[in-house]
Amino acid sequence: MRRFAHLAAVLVTVLSPIAYADSPLRRADSALVDRAAATADYETGIAAWMWTDKIWYGFNERLTLRYTVKTYGETYPFTIVAYLQNNQTGAKRYFPALTEEATDIFGRRPGEFQPVVLSDTERAVLLGSGGLLGGALEVPAEAGMHTLALELRDWNGLRILKTLYAKFVVVTDVVDLTGNIESDRRLTNDKLYRINGVVYVRNGATLTIDPGTVIIGQPGSEPPSVLVVTRNGRIRAEGTRSRPIIMTSALPFGERKRGDWGGLILLGRAPVNVDGGEFNIEGLPASEDTRYGGNDPTWDCGTLRYVRVEYAGSIFAPNNEANSFTWGGCGTRTVAEYLQATYGLDDSFEWFGGTMNARYLVGGLGADDYLDFQLGYTGKIQFGFFYQDADNPGNRGIEGDNSEYNQNATPLSRPVIYNVTFVGSGVQGFDEANAPGIYLRRGSGGTVNNAIVTRFFSTGLHIDGTATEAQIDNGNIRMNGILLWNNNIQNNAPPTIEGQVRSGASTAFARGERGQGRQFLVADPKLRRPFEVNDPDFRPMPDSVVFRANWIQPPDDGFFDQSARFLGAAGENKWWEEWTNFVTDKAIKP
Repeated sequence: MRRFAHLAAVLVTVLSPIAYADSPLRRADSALVDRAAATADYETGIAAWMWTDKIWYGFNERLTLRYTVKTYGETYPFTIVAYLQNNQTGAKRYFPALTEEATDIFGRRPGEFQPVVLSDTERAVLLGSGGLLGGALEVPAEAGMHTLALELRDWNGLRILKTLYAKFVVVTDVVDLTGNIESDRRLTNDKLYRINGVVYVRNGATLTIDPGTVIIGQPGSEPPSVLVVTRNGRIRAEGTRSRPIIMTSALPFGERKRGDWGGLILLGRAPVNVDGGEFNIEGLPASEDTRYGGNDPTWDCGTLRYVRVEYAGSIFAPNNEANSFTWGGCGTRTVAEYLQATYGLDDSFEWFGGTMNARYLVGGLGADDYLDFQLGYTGKIQFGFFYQDADNPGNRGIEGDNSEYNQNATPLSRPVIYNVTFVGSGVQGFDEANAPGIYLRRGSGGTVNNAIVTRFFSTGLHIDGTATEAQIDNGNIRMNGILLWNNNIQNNAPPTIEGQVRSGASTAFARGERGQGRQFLVADPKLRRPFEVNDPDFRPMPDSVVFRANWIQPPDDGFFDQSARFLGAAGENKWWEEWTNFVTDKAIKP
């Protein structure tokens, strides 16, 4: 710790008047502080992110930390506090001297904090040569997940306005996962696990994954790396907000890409609407291990909580890829919440039949669809935001099918979805010319309420085909509270229902002239920062129409949160805070 002791003096020098031009910080003058003191409810709009040079380290390795800030002209005086936290014990050590006592980054104690004004900076060094917080950090000799955090607090240091997180694990060994897991096994966060080929959990085995564990898929393996939990296996992957479970590419930052590895597949015995009631999951050769479906609507496929799947979707054969998260025939005892899928080559979240529920989902920068269901899926989904950008276009927000084999098959695909936000790329779909925000086809039903759909190159809503239109008339398609904005970009469409929605039955439905379409609105949702993919904020501004009083309330059925009487994925609560990661490889490529 002695190597940090000199930093307080160094940083005070950095803040001297002659050094302002060379520093990303400048001392806040008294006028700025007085103005800040008069606005007690201030909330920053600055975009910022930071990252380490990799995710996993061994003992005695050294870590560098960088950050980028976009102020958008903001001159609020922040108190900056930075610390290193052991997420197993909760212990924190504060920079600059790595003390247990809380200080700001200049070593000042509470009551003596020095507020500063941030400047725009890109890829600046926090820890490393010339770093604002000091030189490269020797990683703790404590195995498990750790967090580097930088807090932007208000002018007197009492209230946190924004926190930047960079998570990494310290491991003692690298363990290969190959073949089948046929007896109970536990993966712990003191080791790095590397999947090679297809790994099946089967024969009654339960795979338990501890919080903070990192699993990497090996690009180029043959067959591609994928983790499959069969009908005769279980998974218990329960991360936490501070220790998410991360499944990602083995490649270095800047080299990772969509489809580096396969993804995560869970199979169960809940109903699916195919002949015989069972089917084989797409992407893998047909076998008993890839079979799903049955007659138990409560079937427990396992628990996924606070799990990130990144750079998945390997191609097994042409038009036959794995998804980031796949559930086949999973029932109501399955748990799926606080899940993030980024940079997938196929769908972010896909359901093949089943009855399971899911909530708190984040999907970003995937090549295909974000919520994809078929073969009689009847579960519930609440809270999710899904986004693309022009550098990483995808296809549809929702792609709902009943069945491509028999559009009249039962049980009918009819999920109930509340509180979702879809942000398109503004350009043509990745490989689908018609890529609407919400797309129902092949006889699908479904309920979508309290949703935001914006910036899709195609229309915001398309109910496609005679069999699907029939579901409008028999009441199996219901929508209430759908905000559409800046969709149908390909046609430079006007801000009207007719401009935002596919013509014909879709327009009649959205206008309330046919079926159960209610409260469609064309208006700017006024989201805070929806297009900054490295640090998005999908909460609406306080004056947004999404908070209007008349939106439908979710049902009181034990699953839905009834307090979410707003449109979109979030009101004021940033439920994605800390456990997610949005920093793109483009932004951090060495």
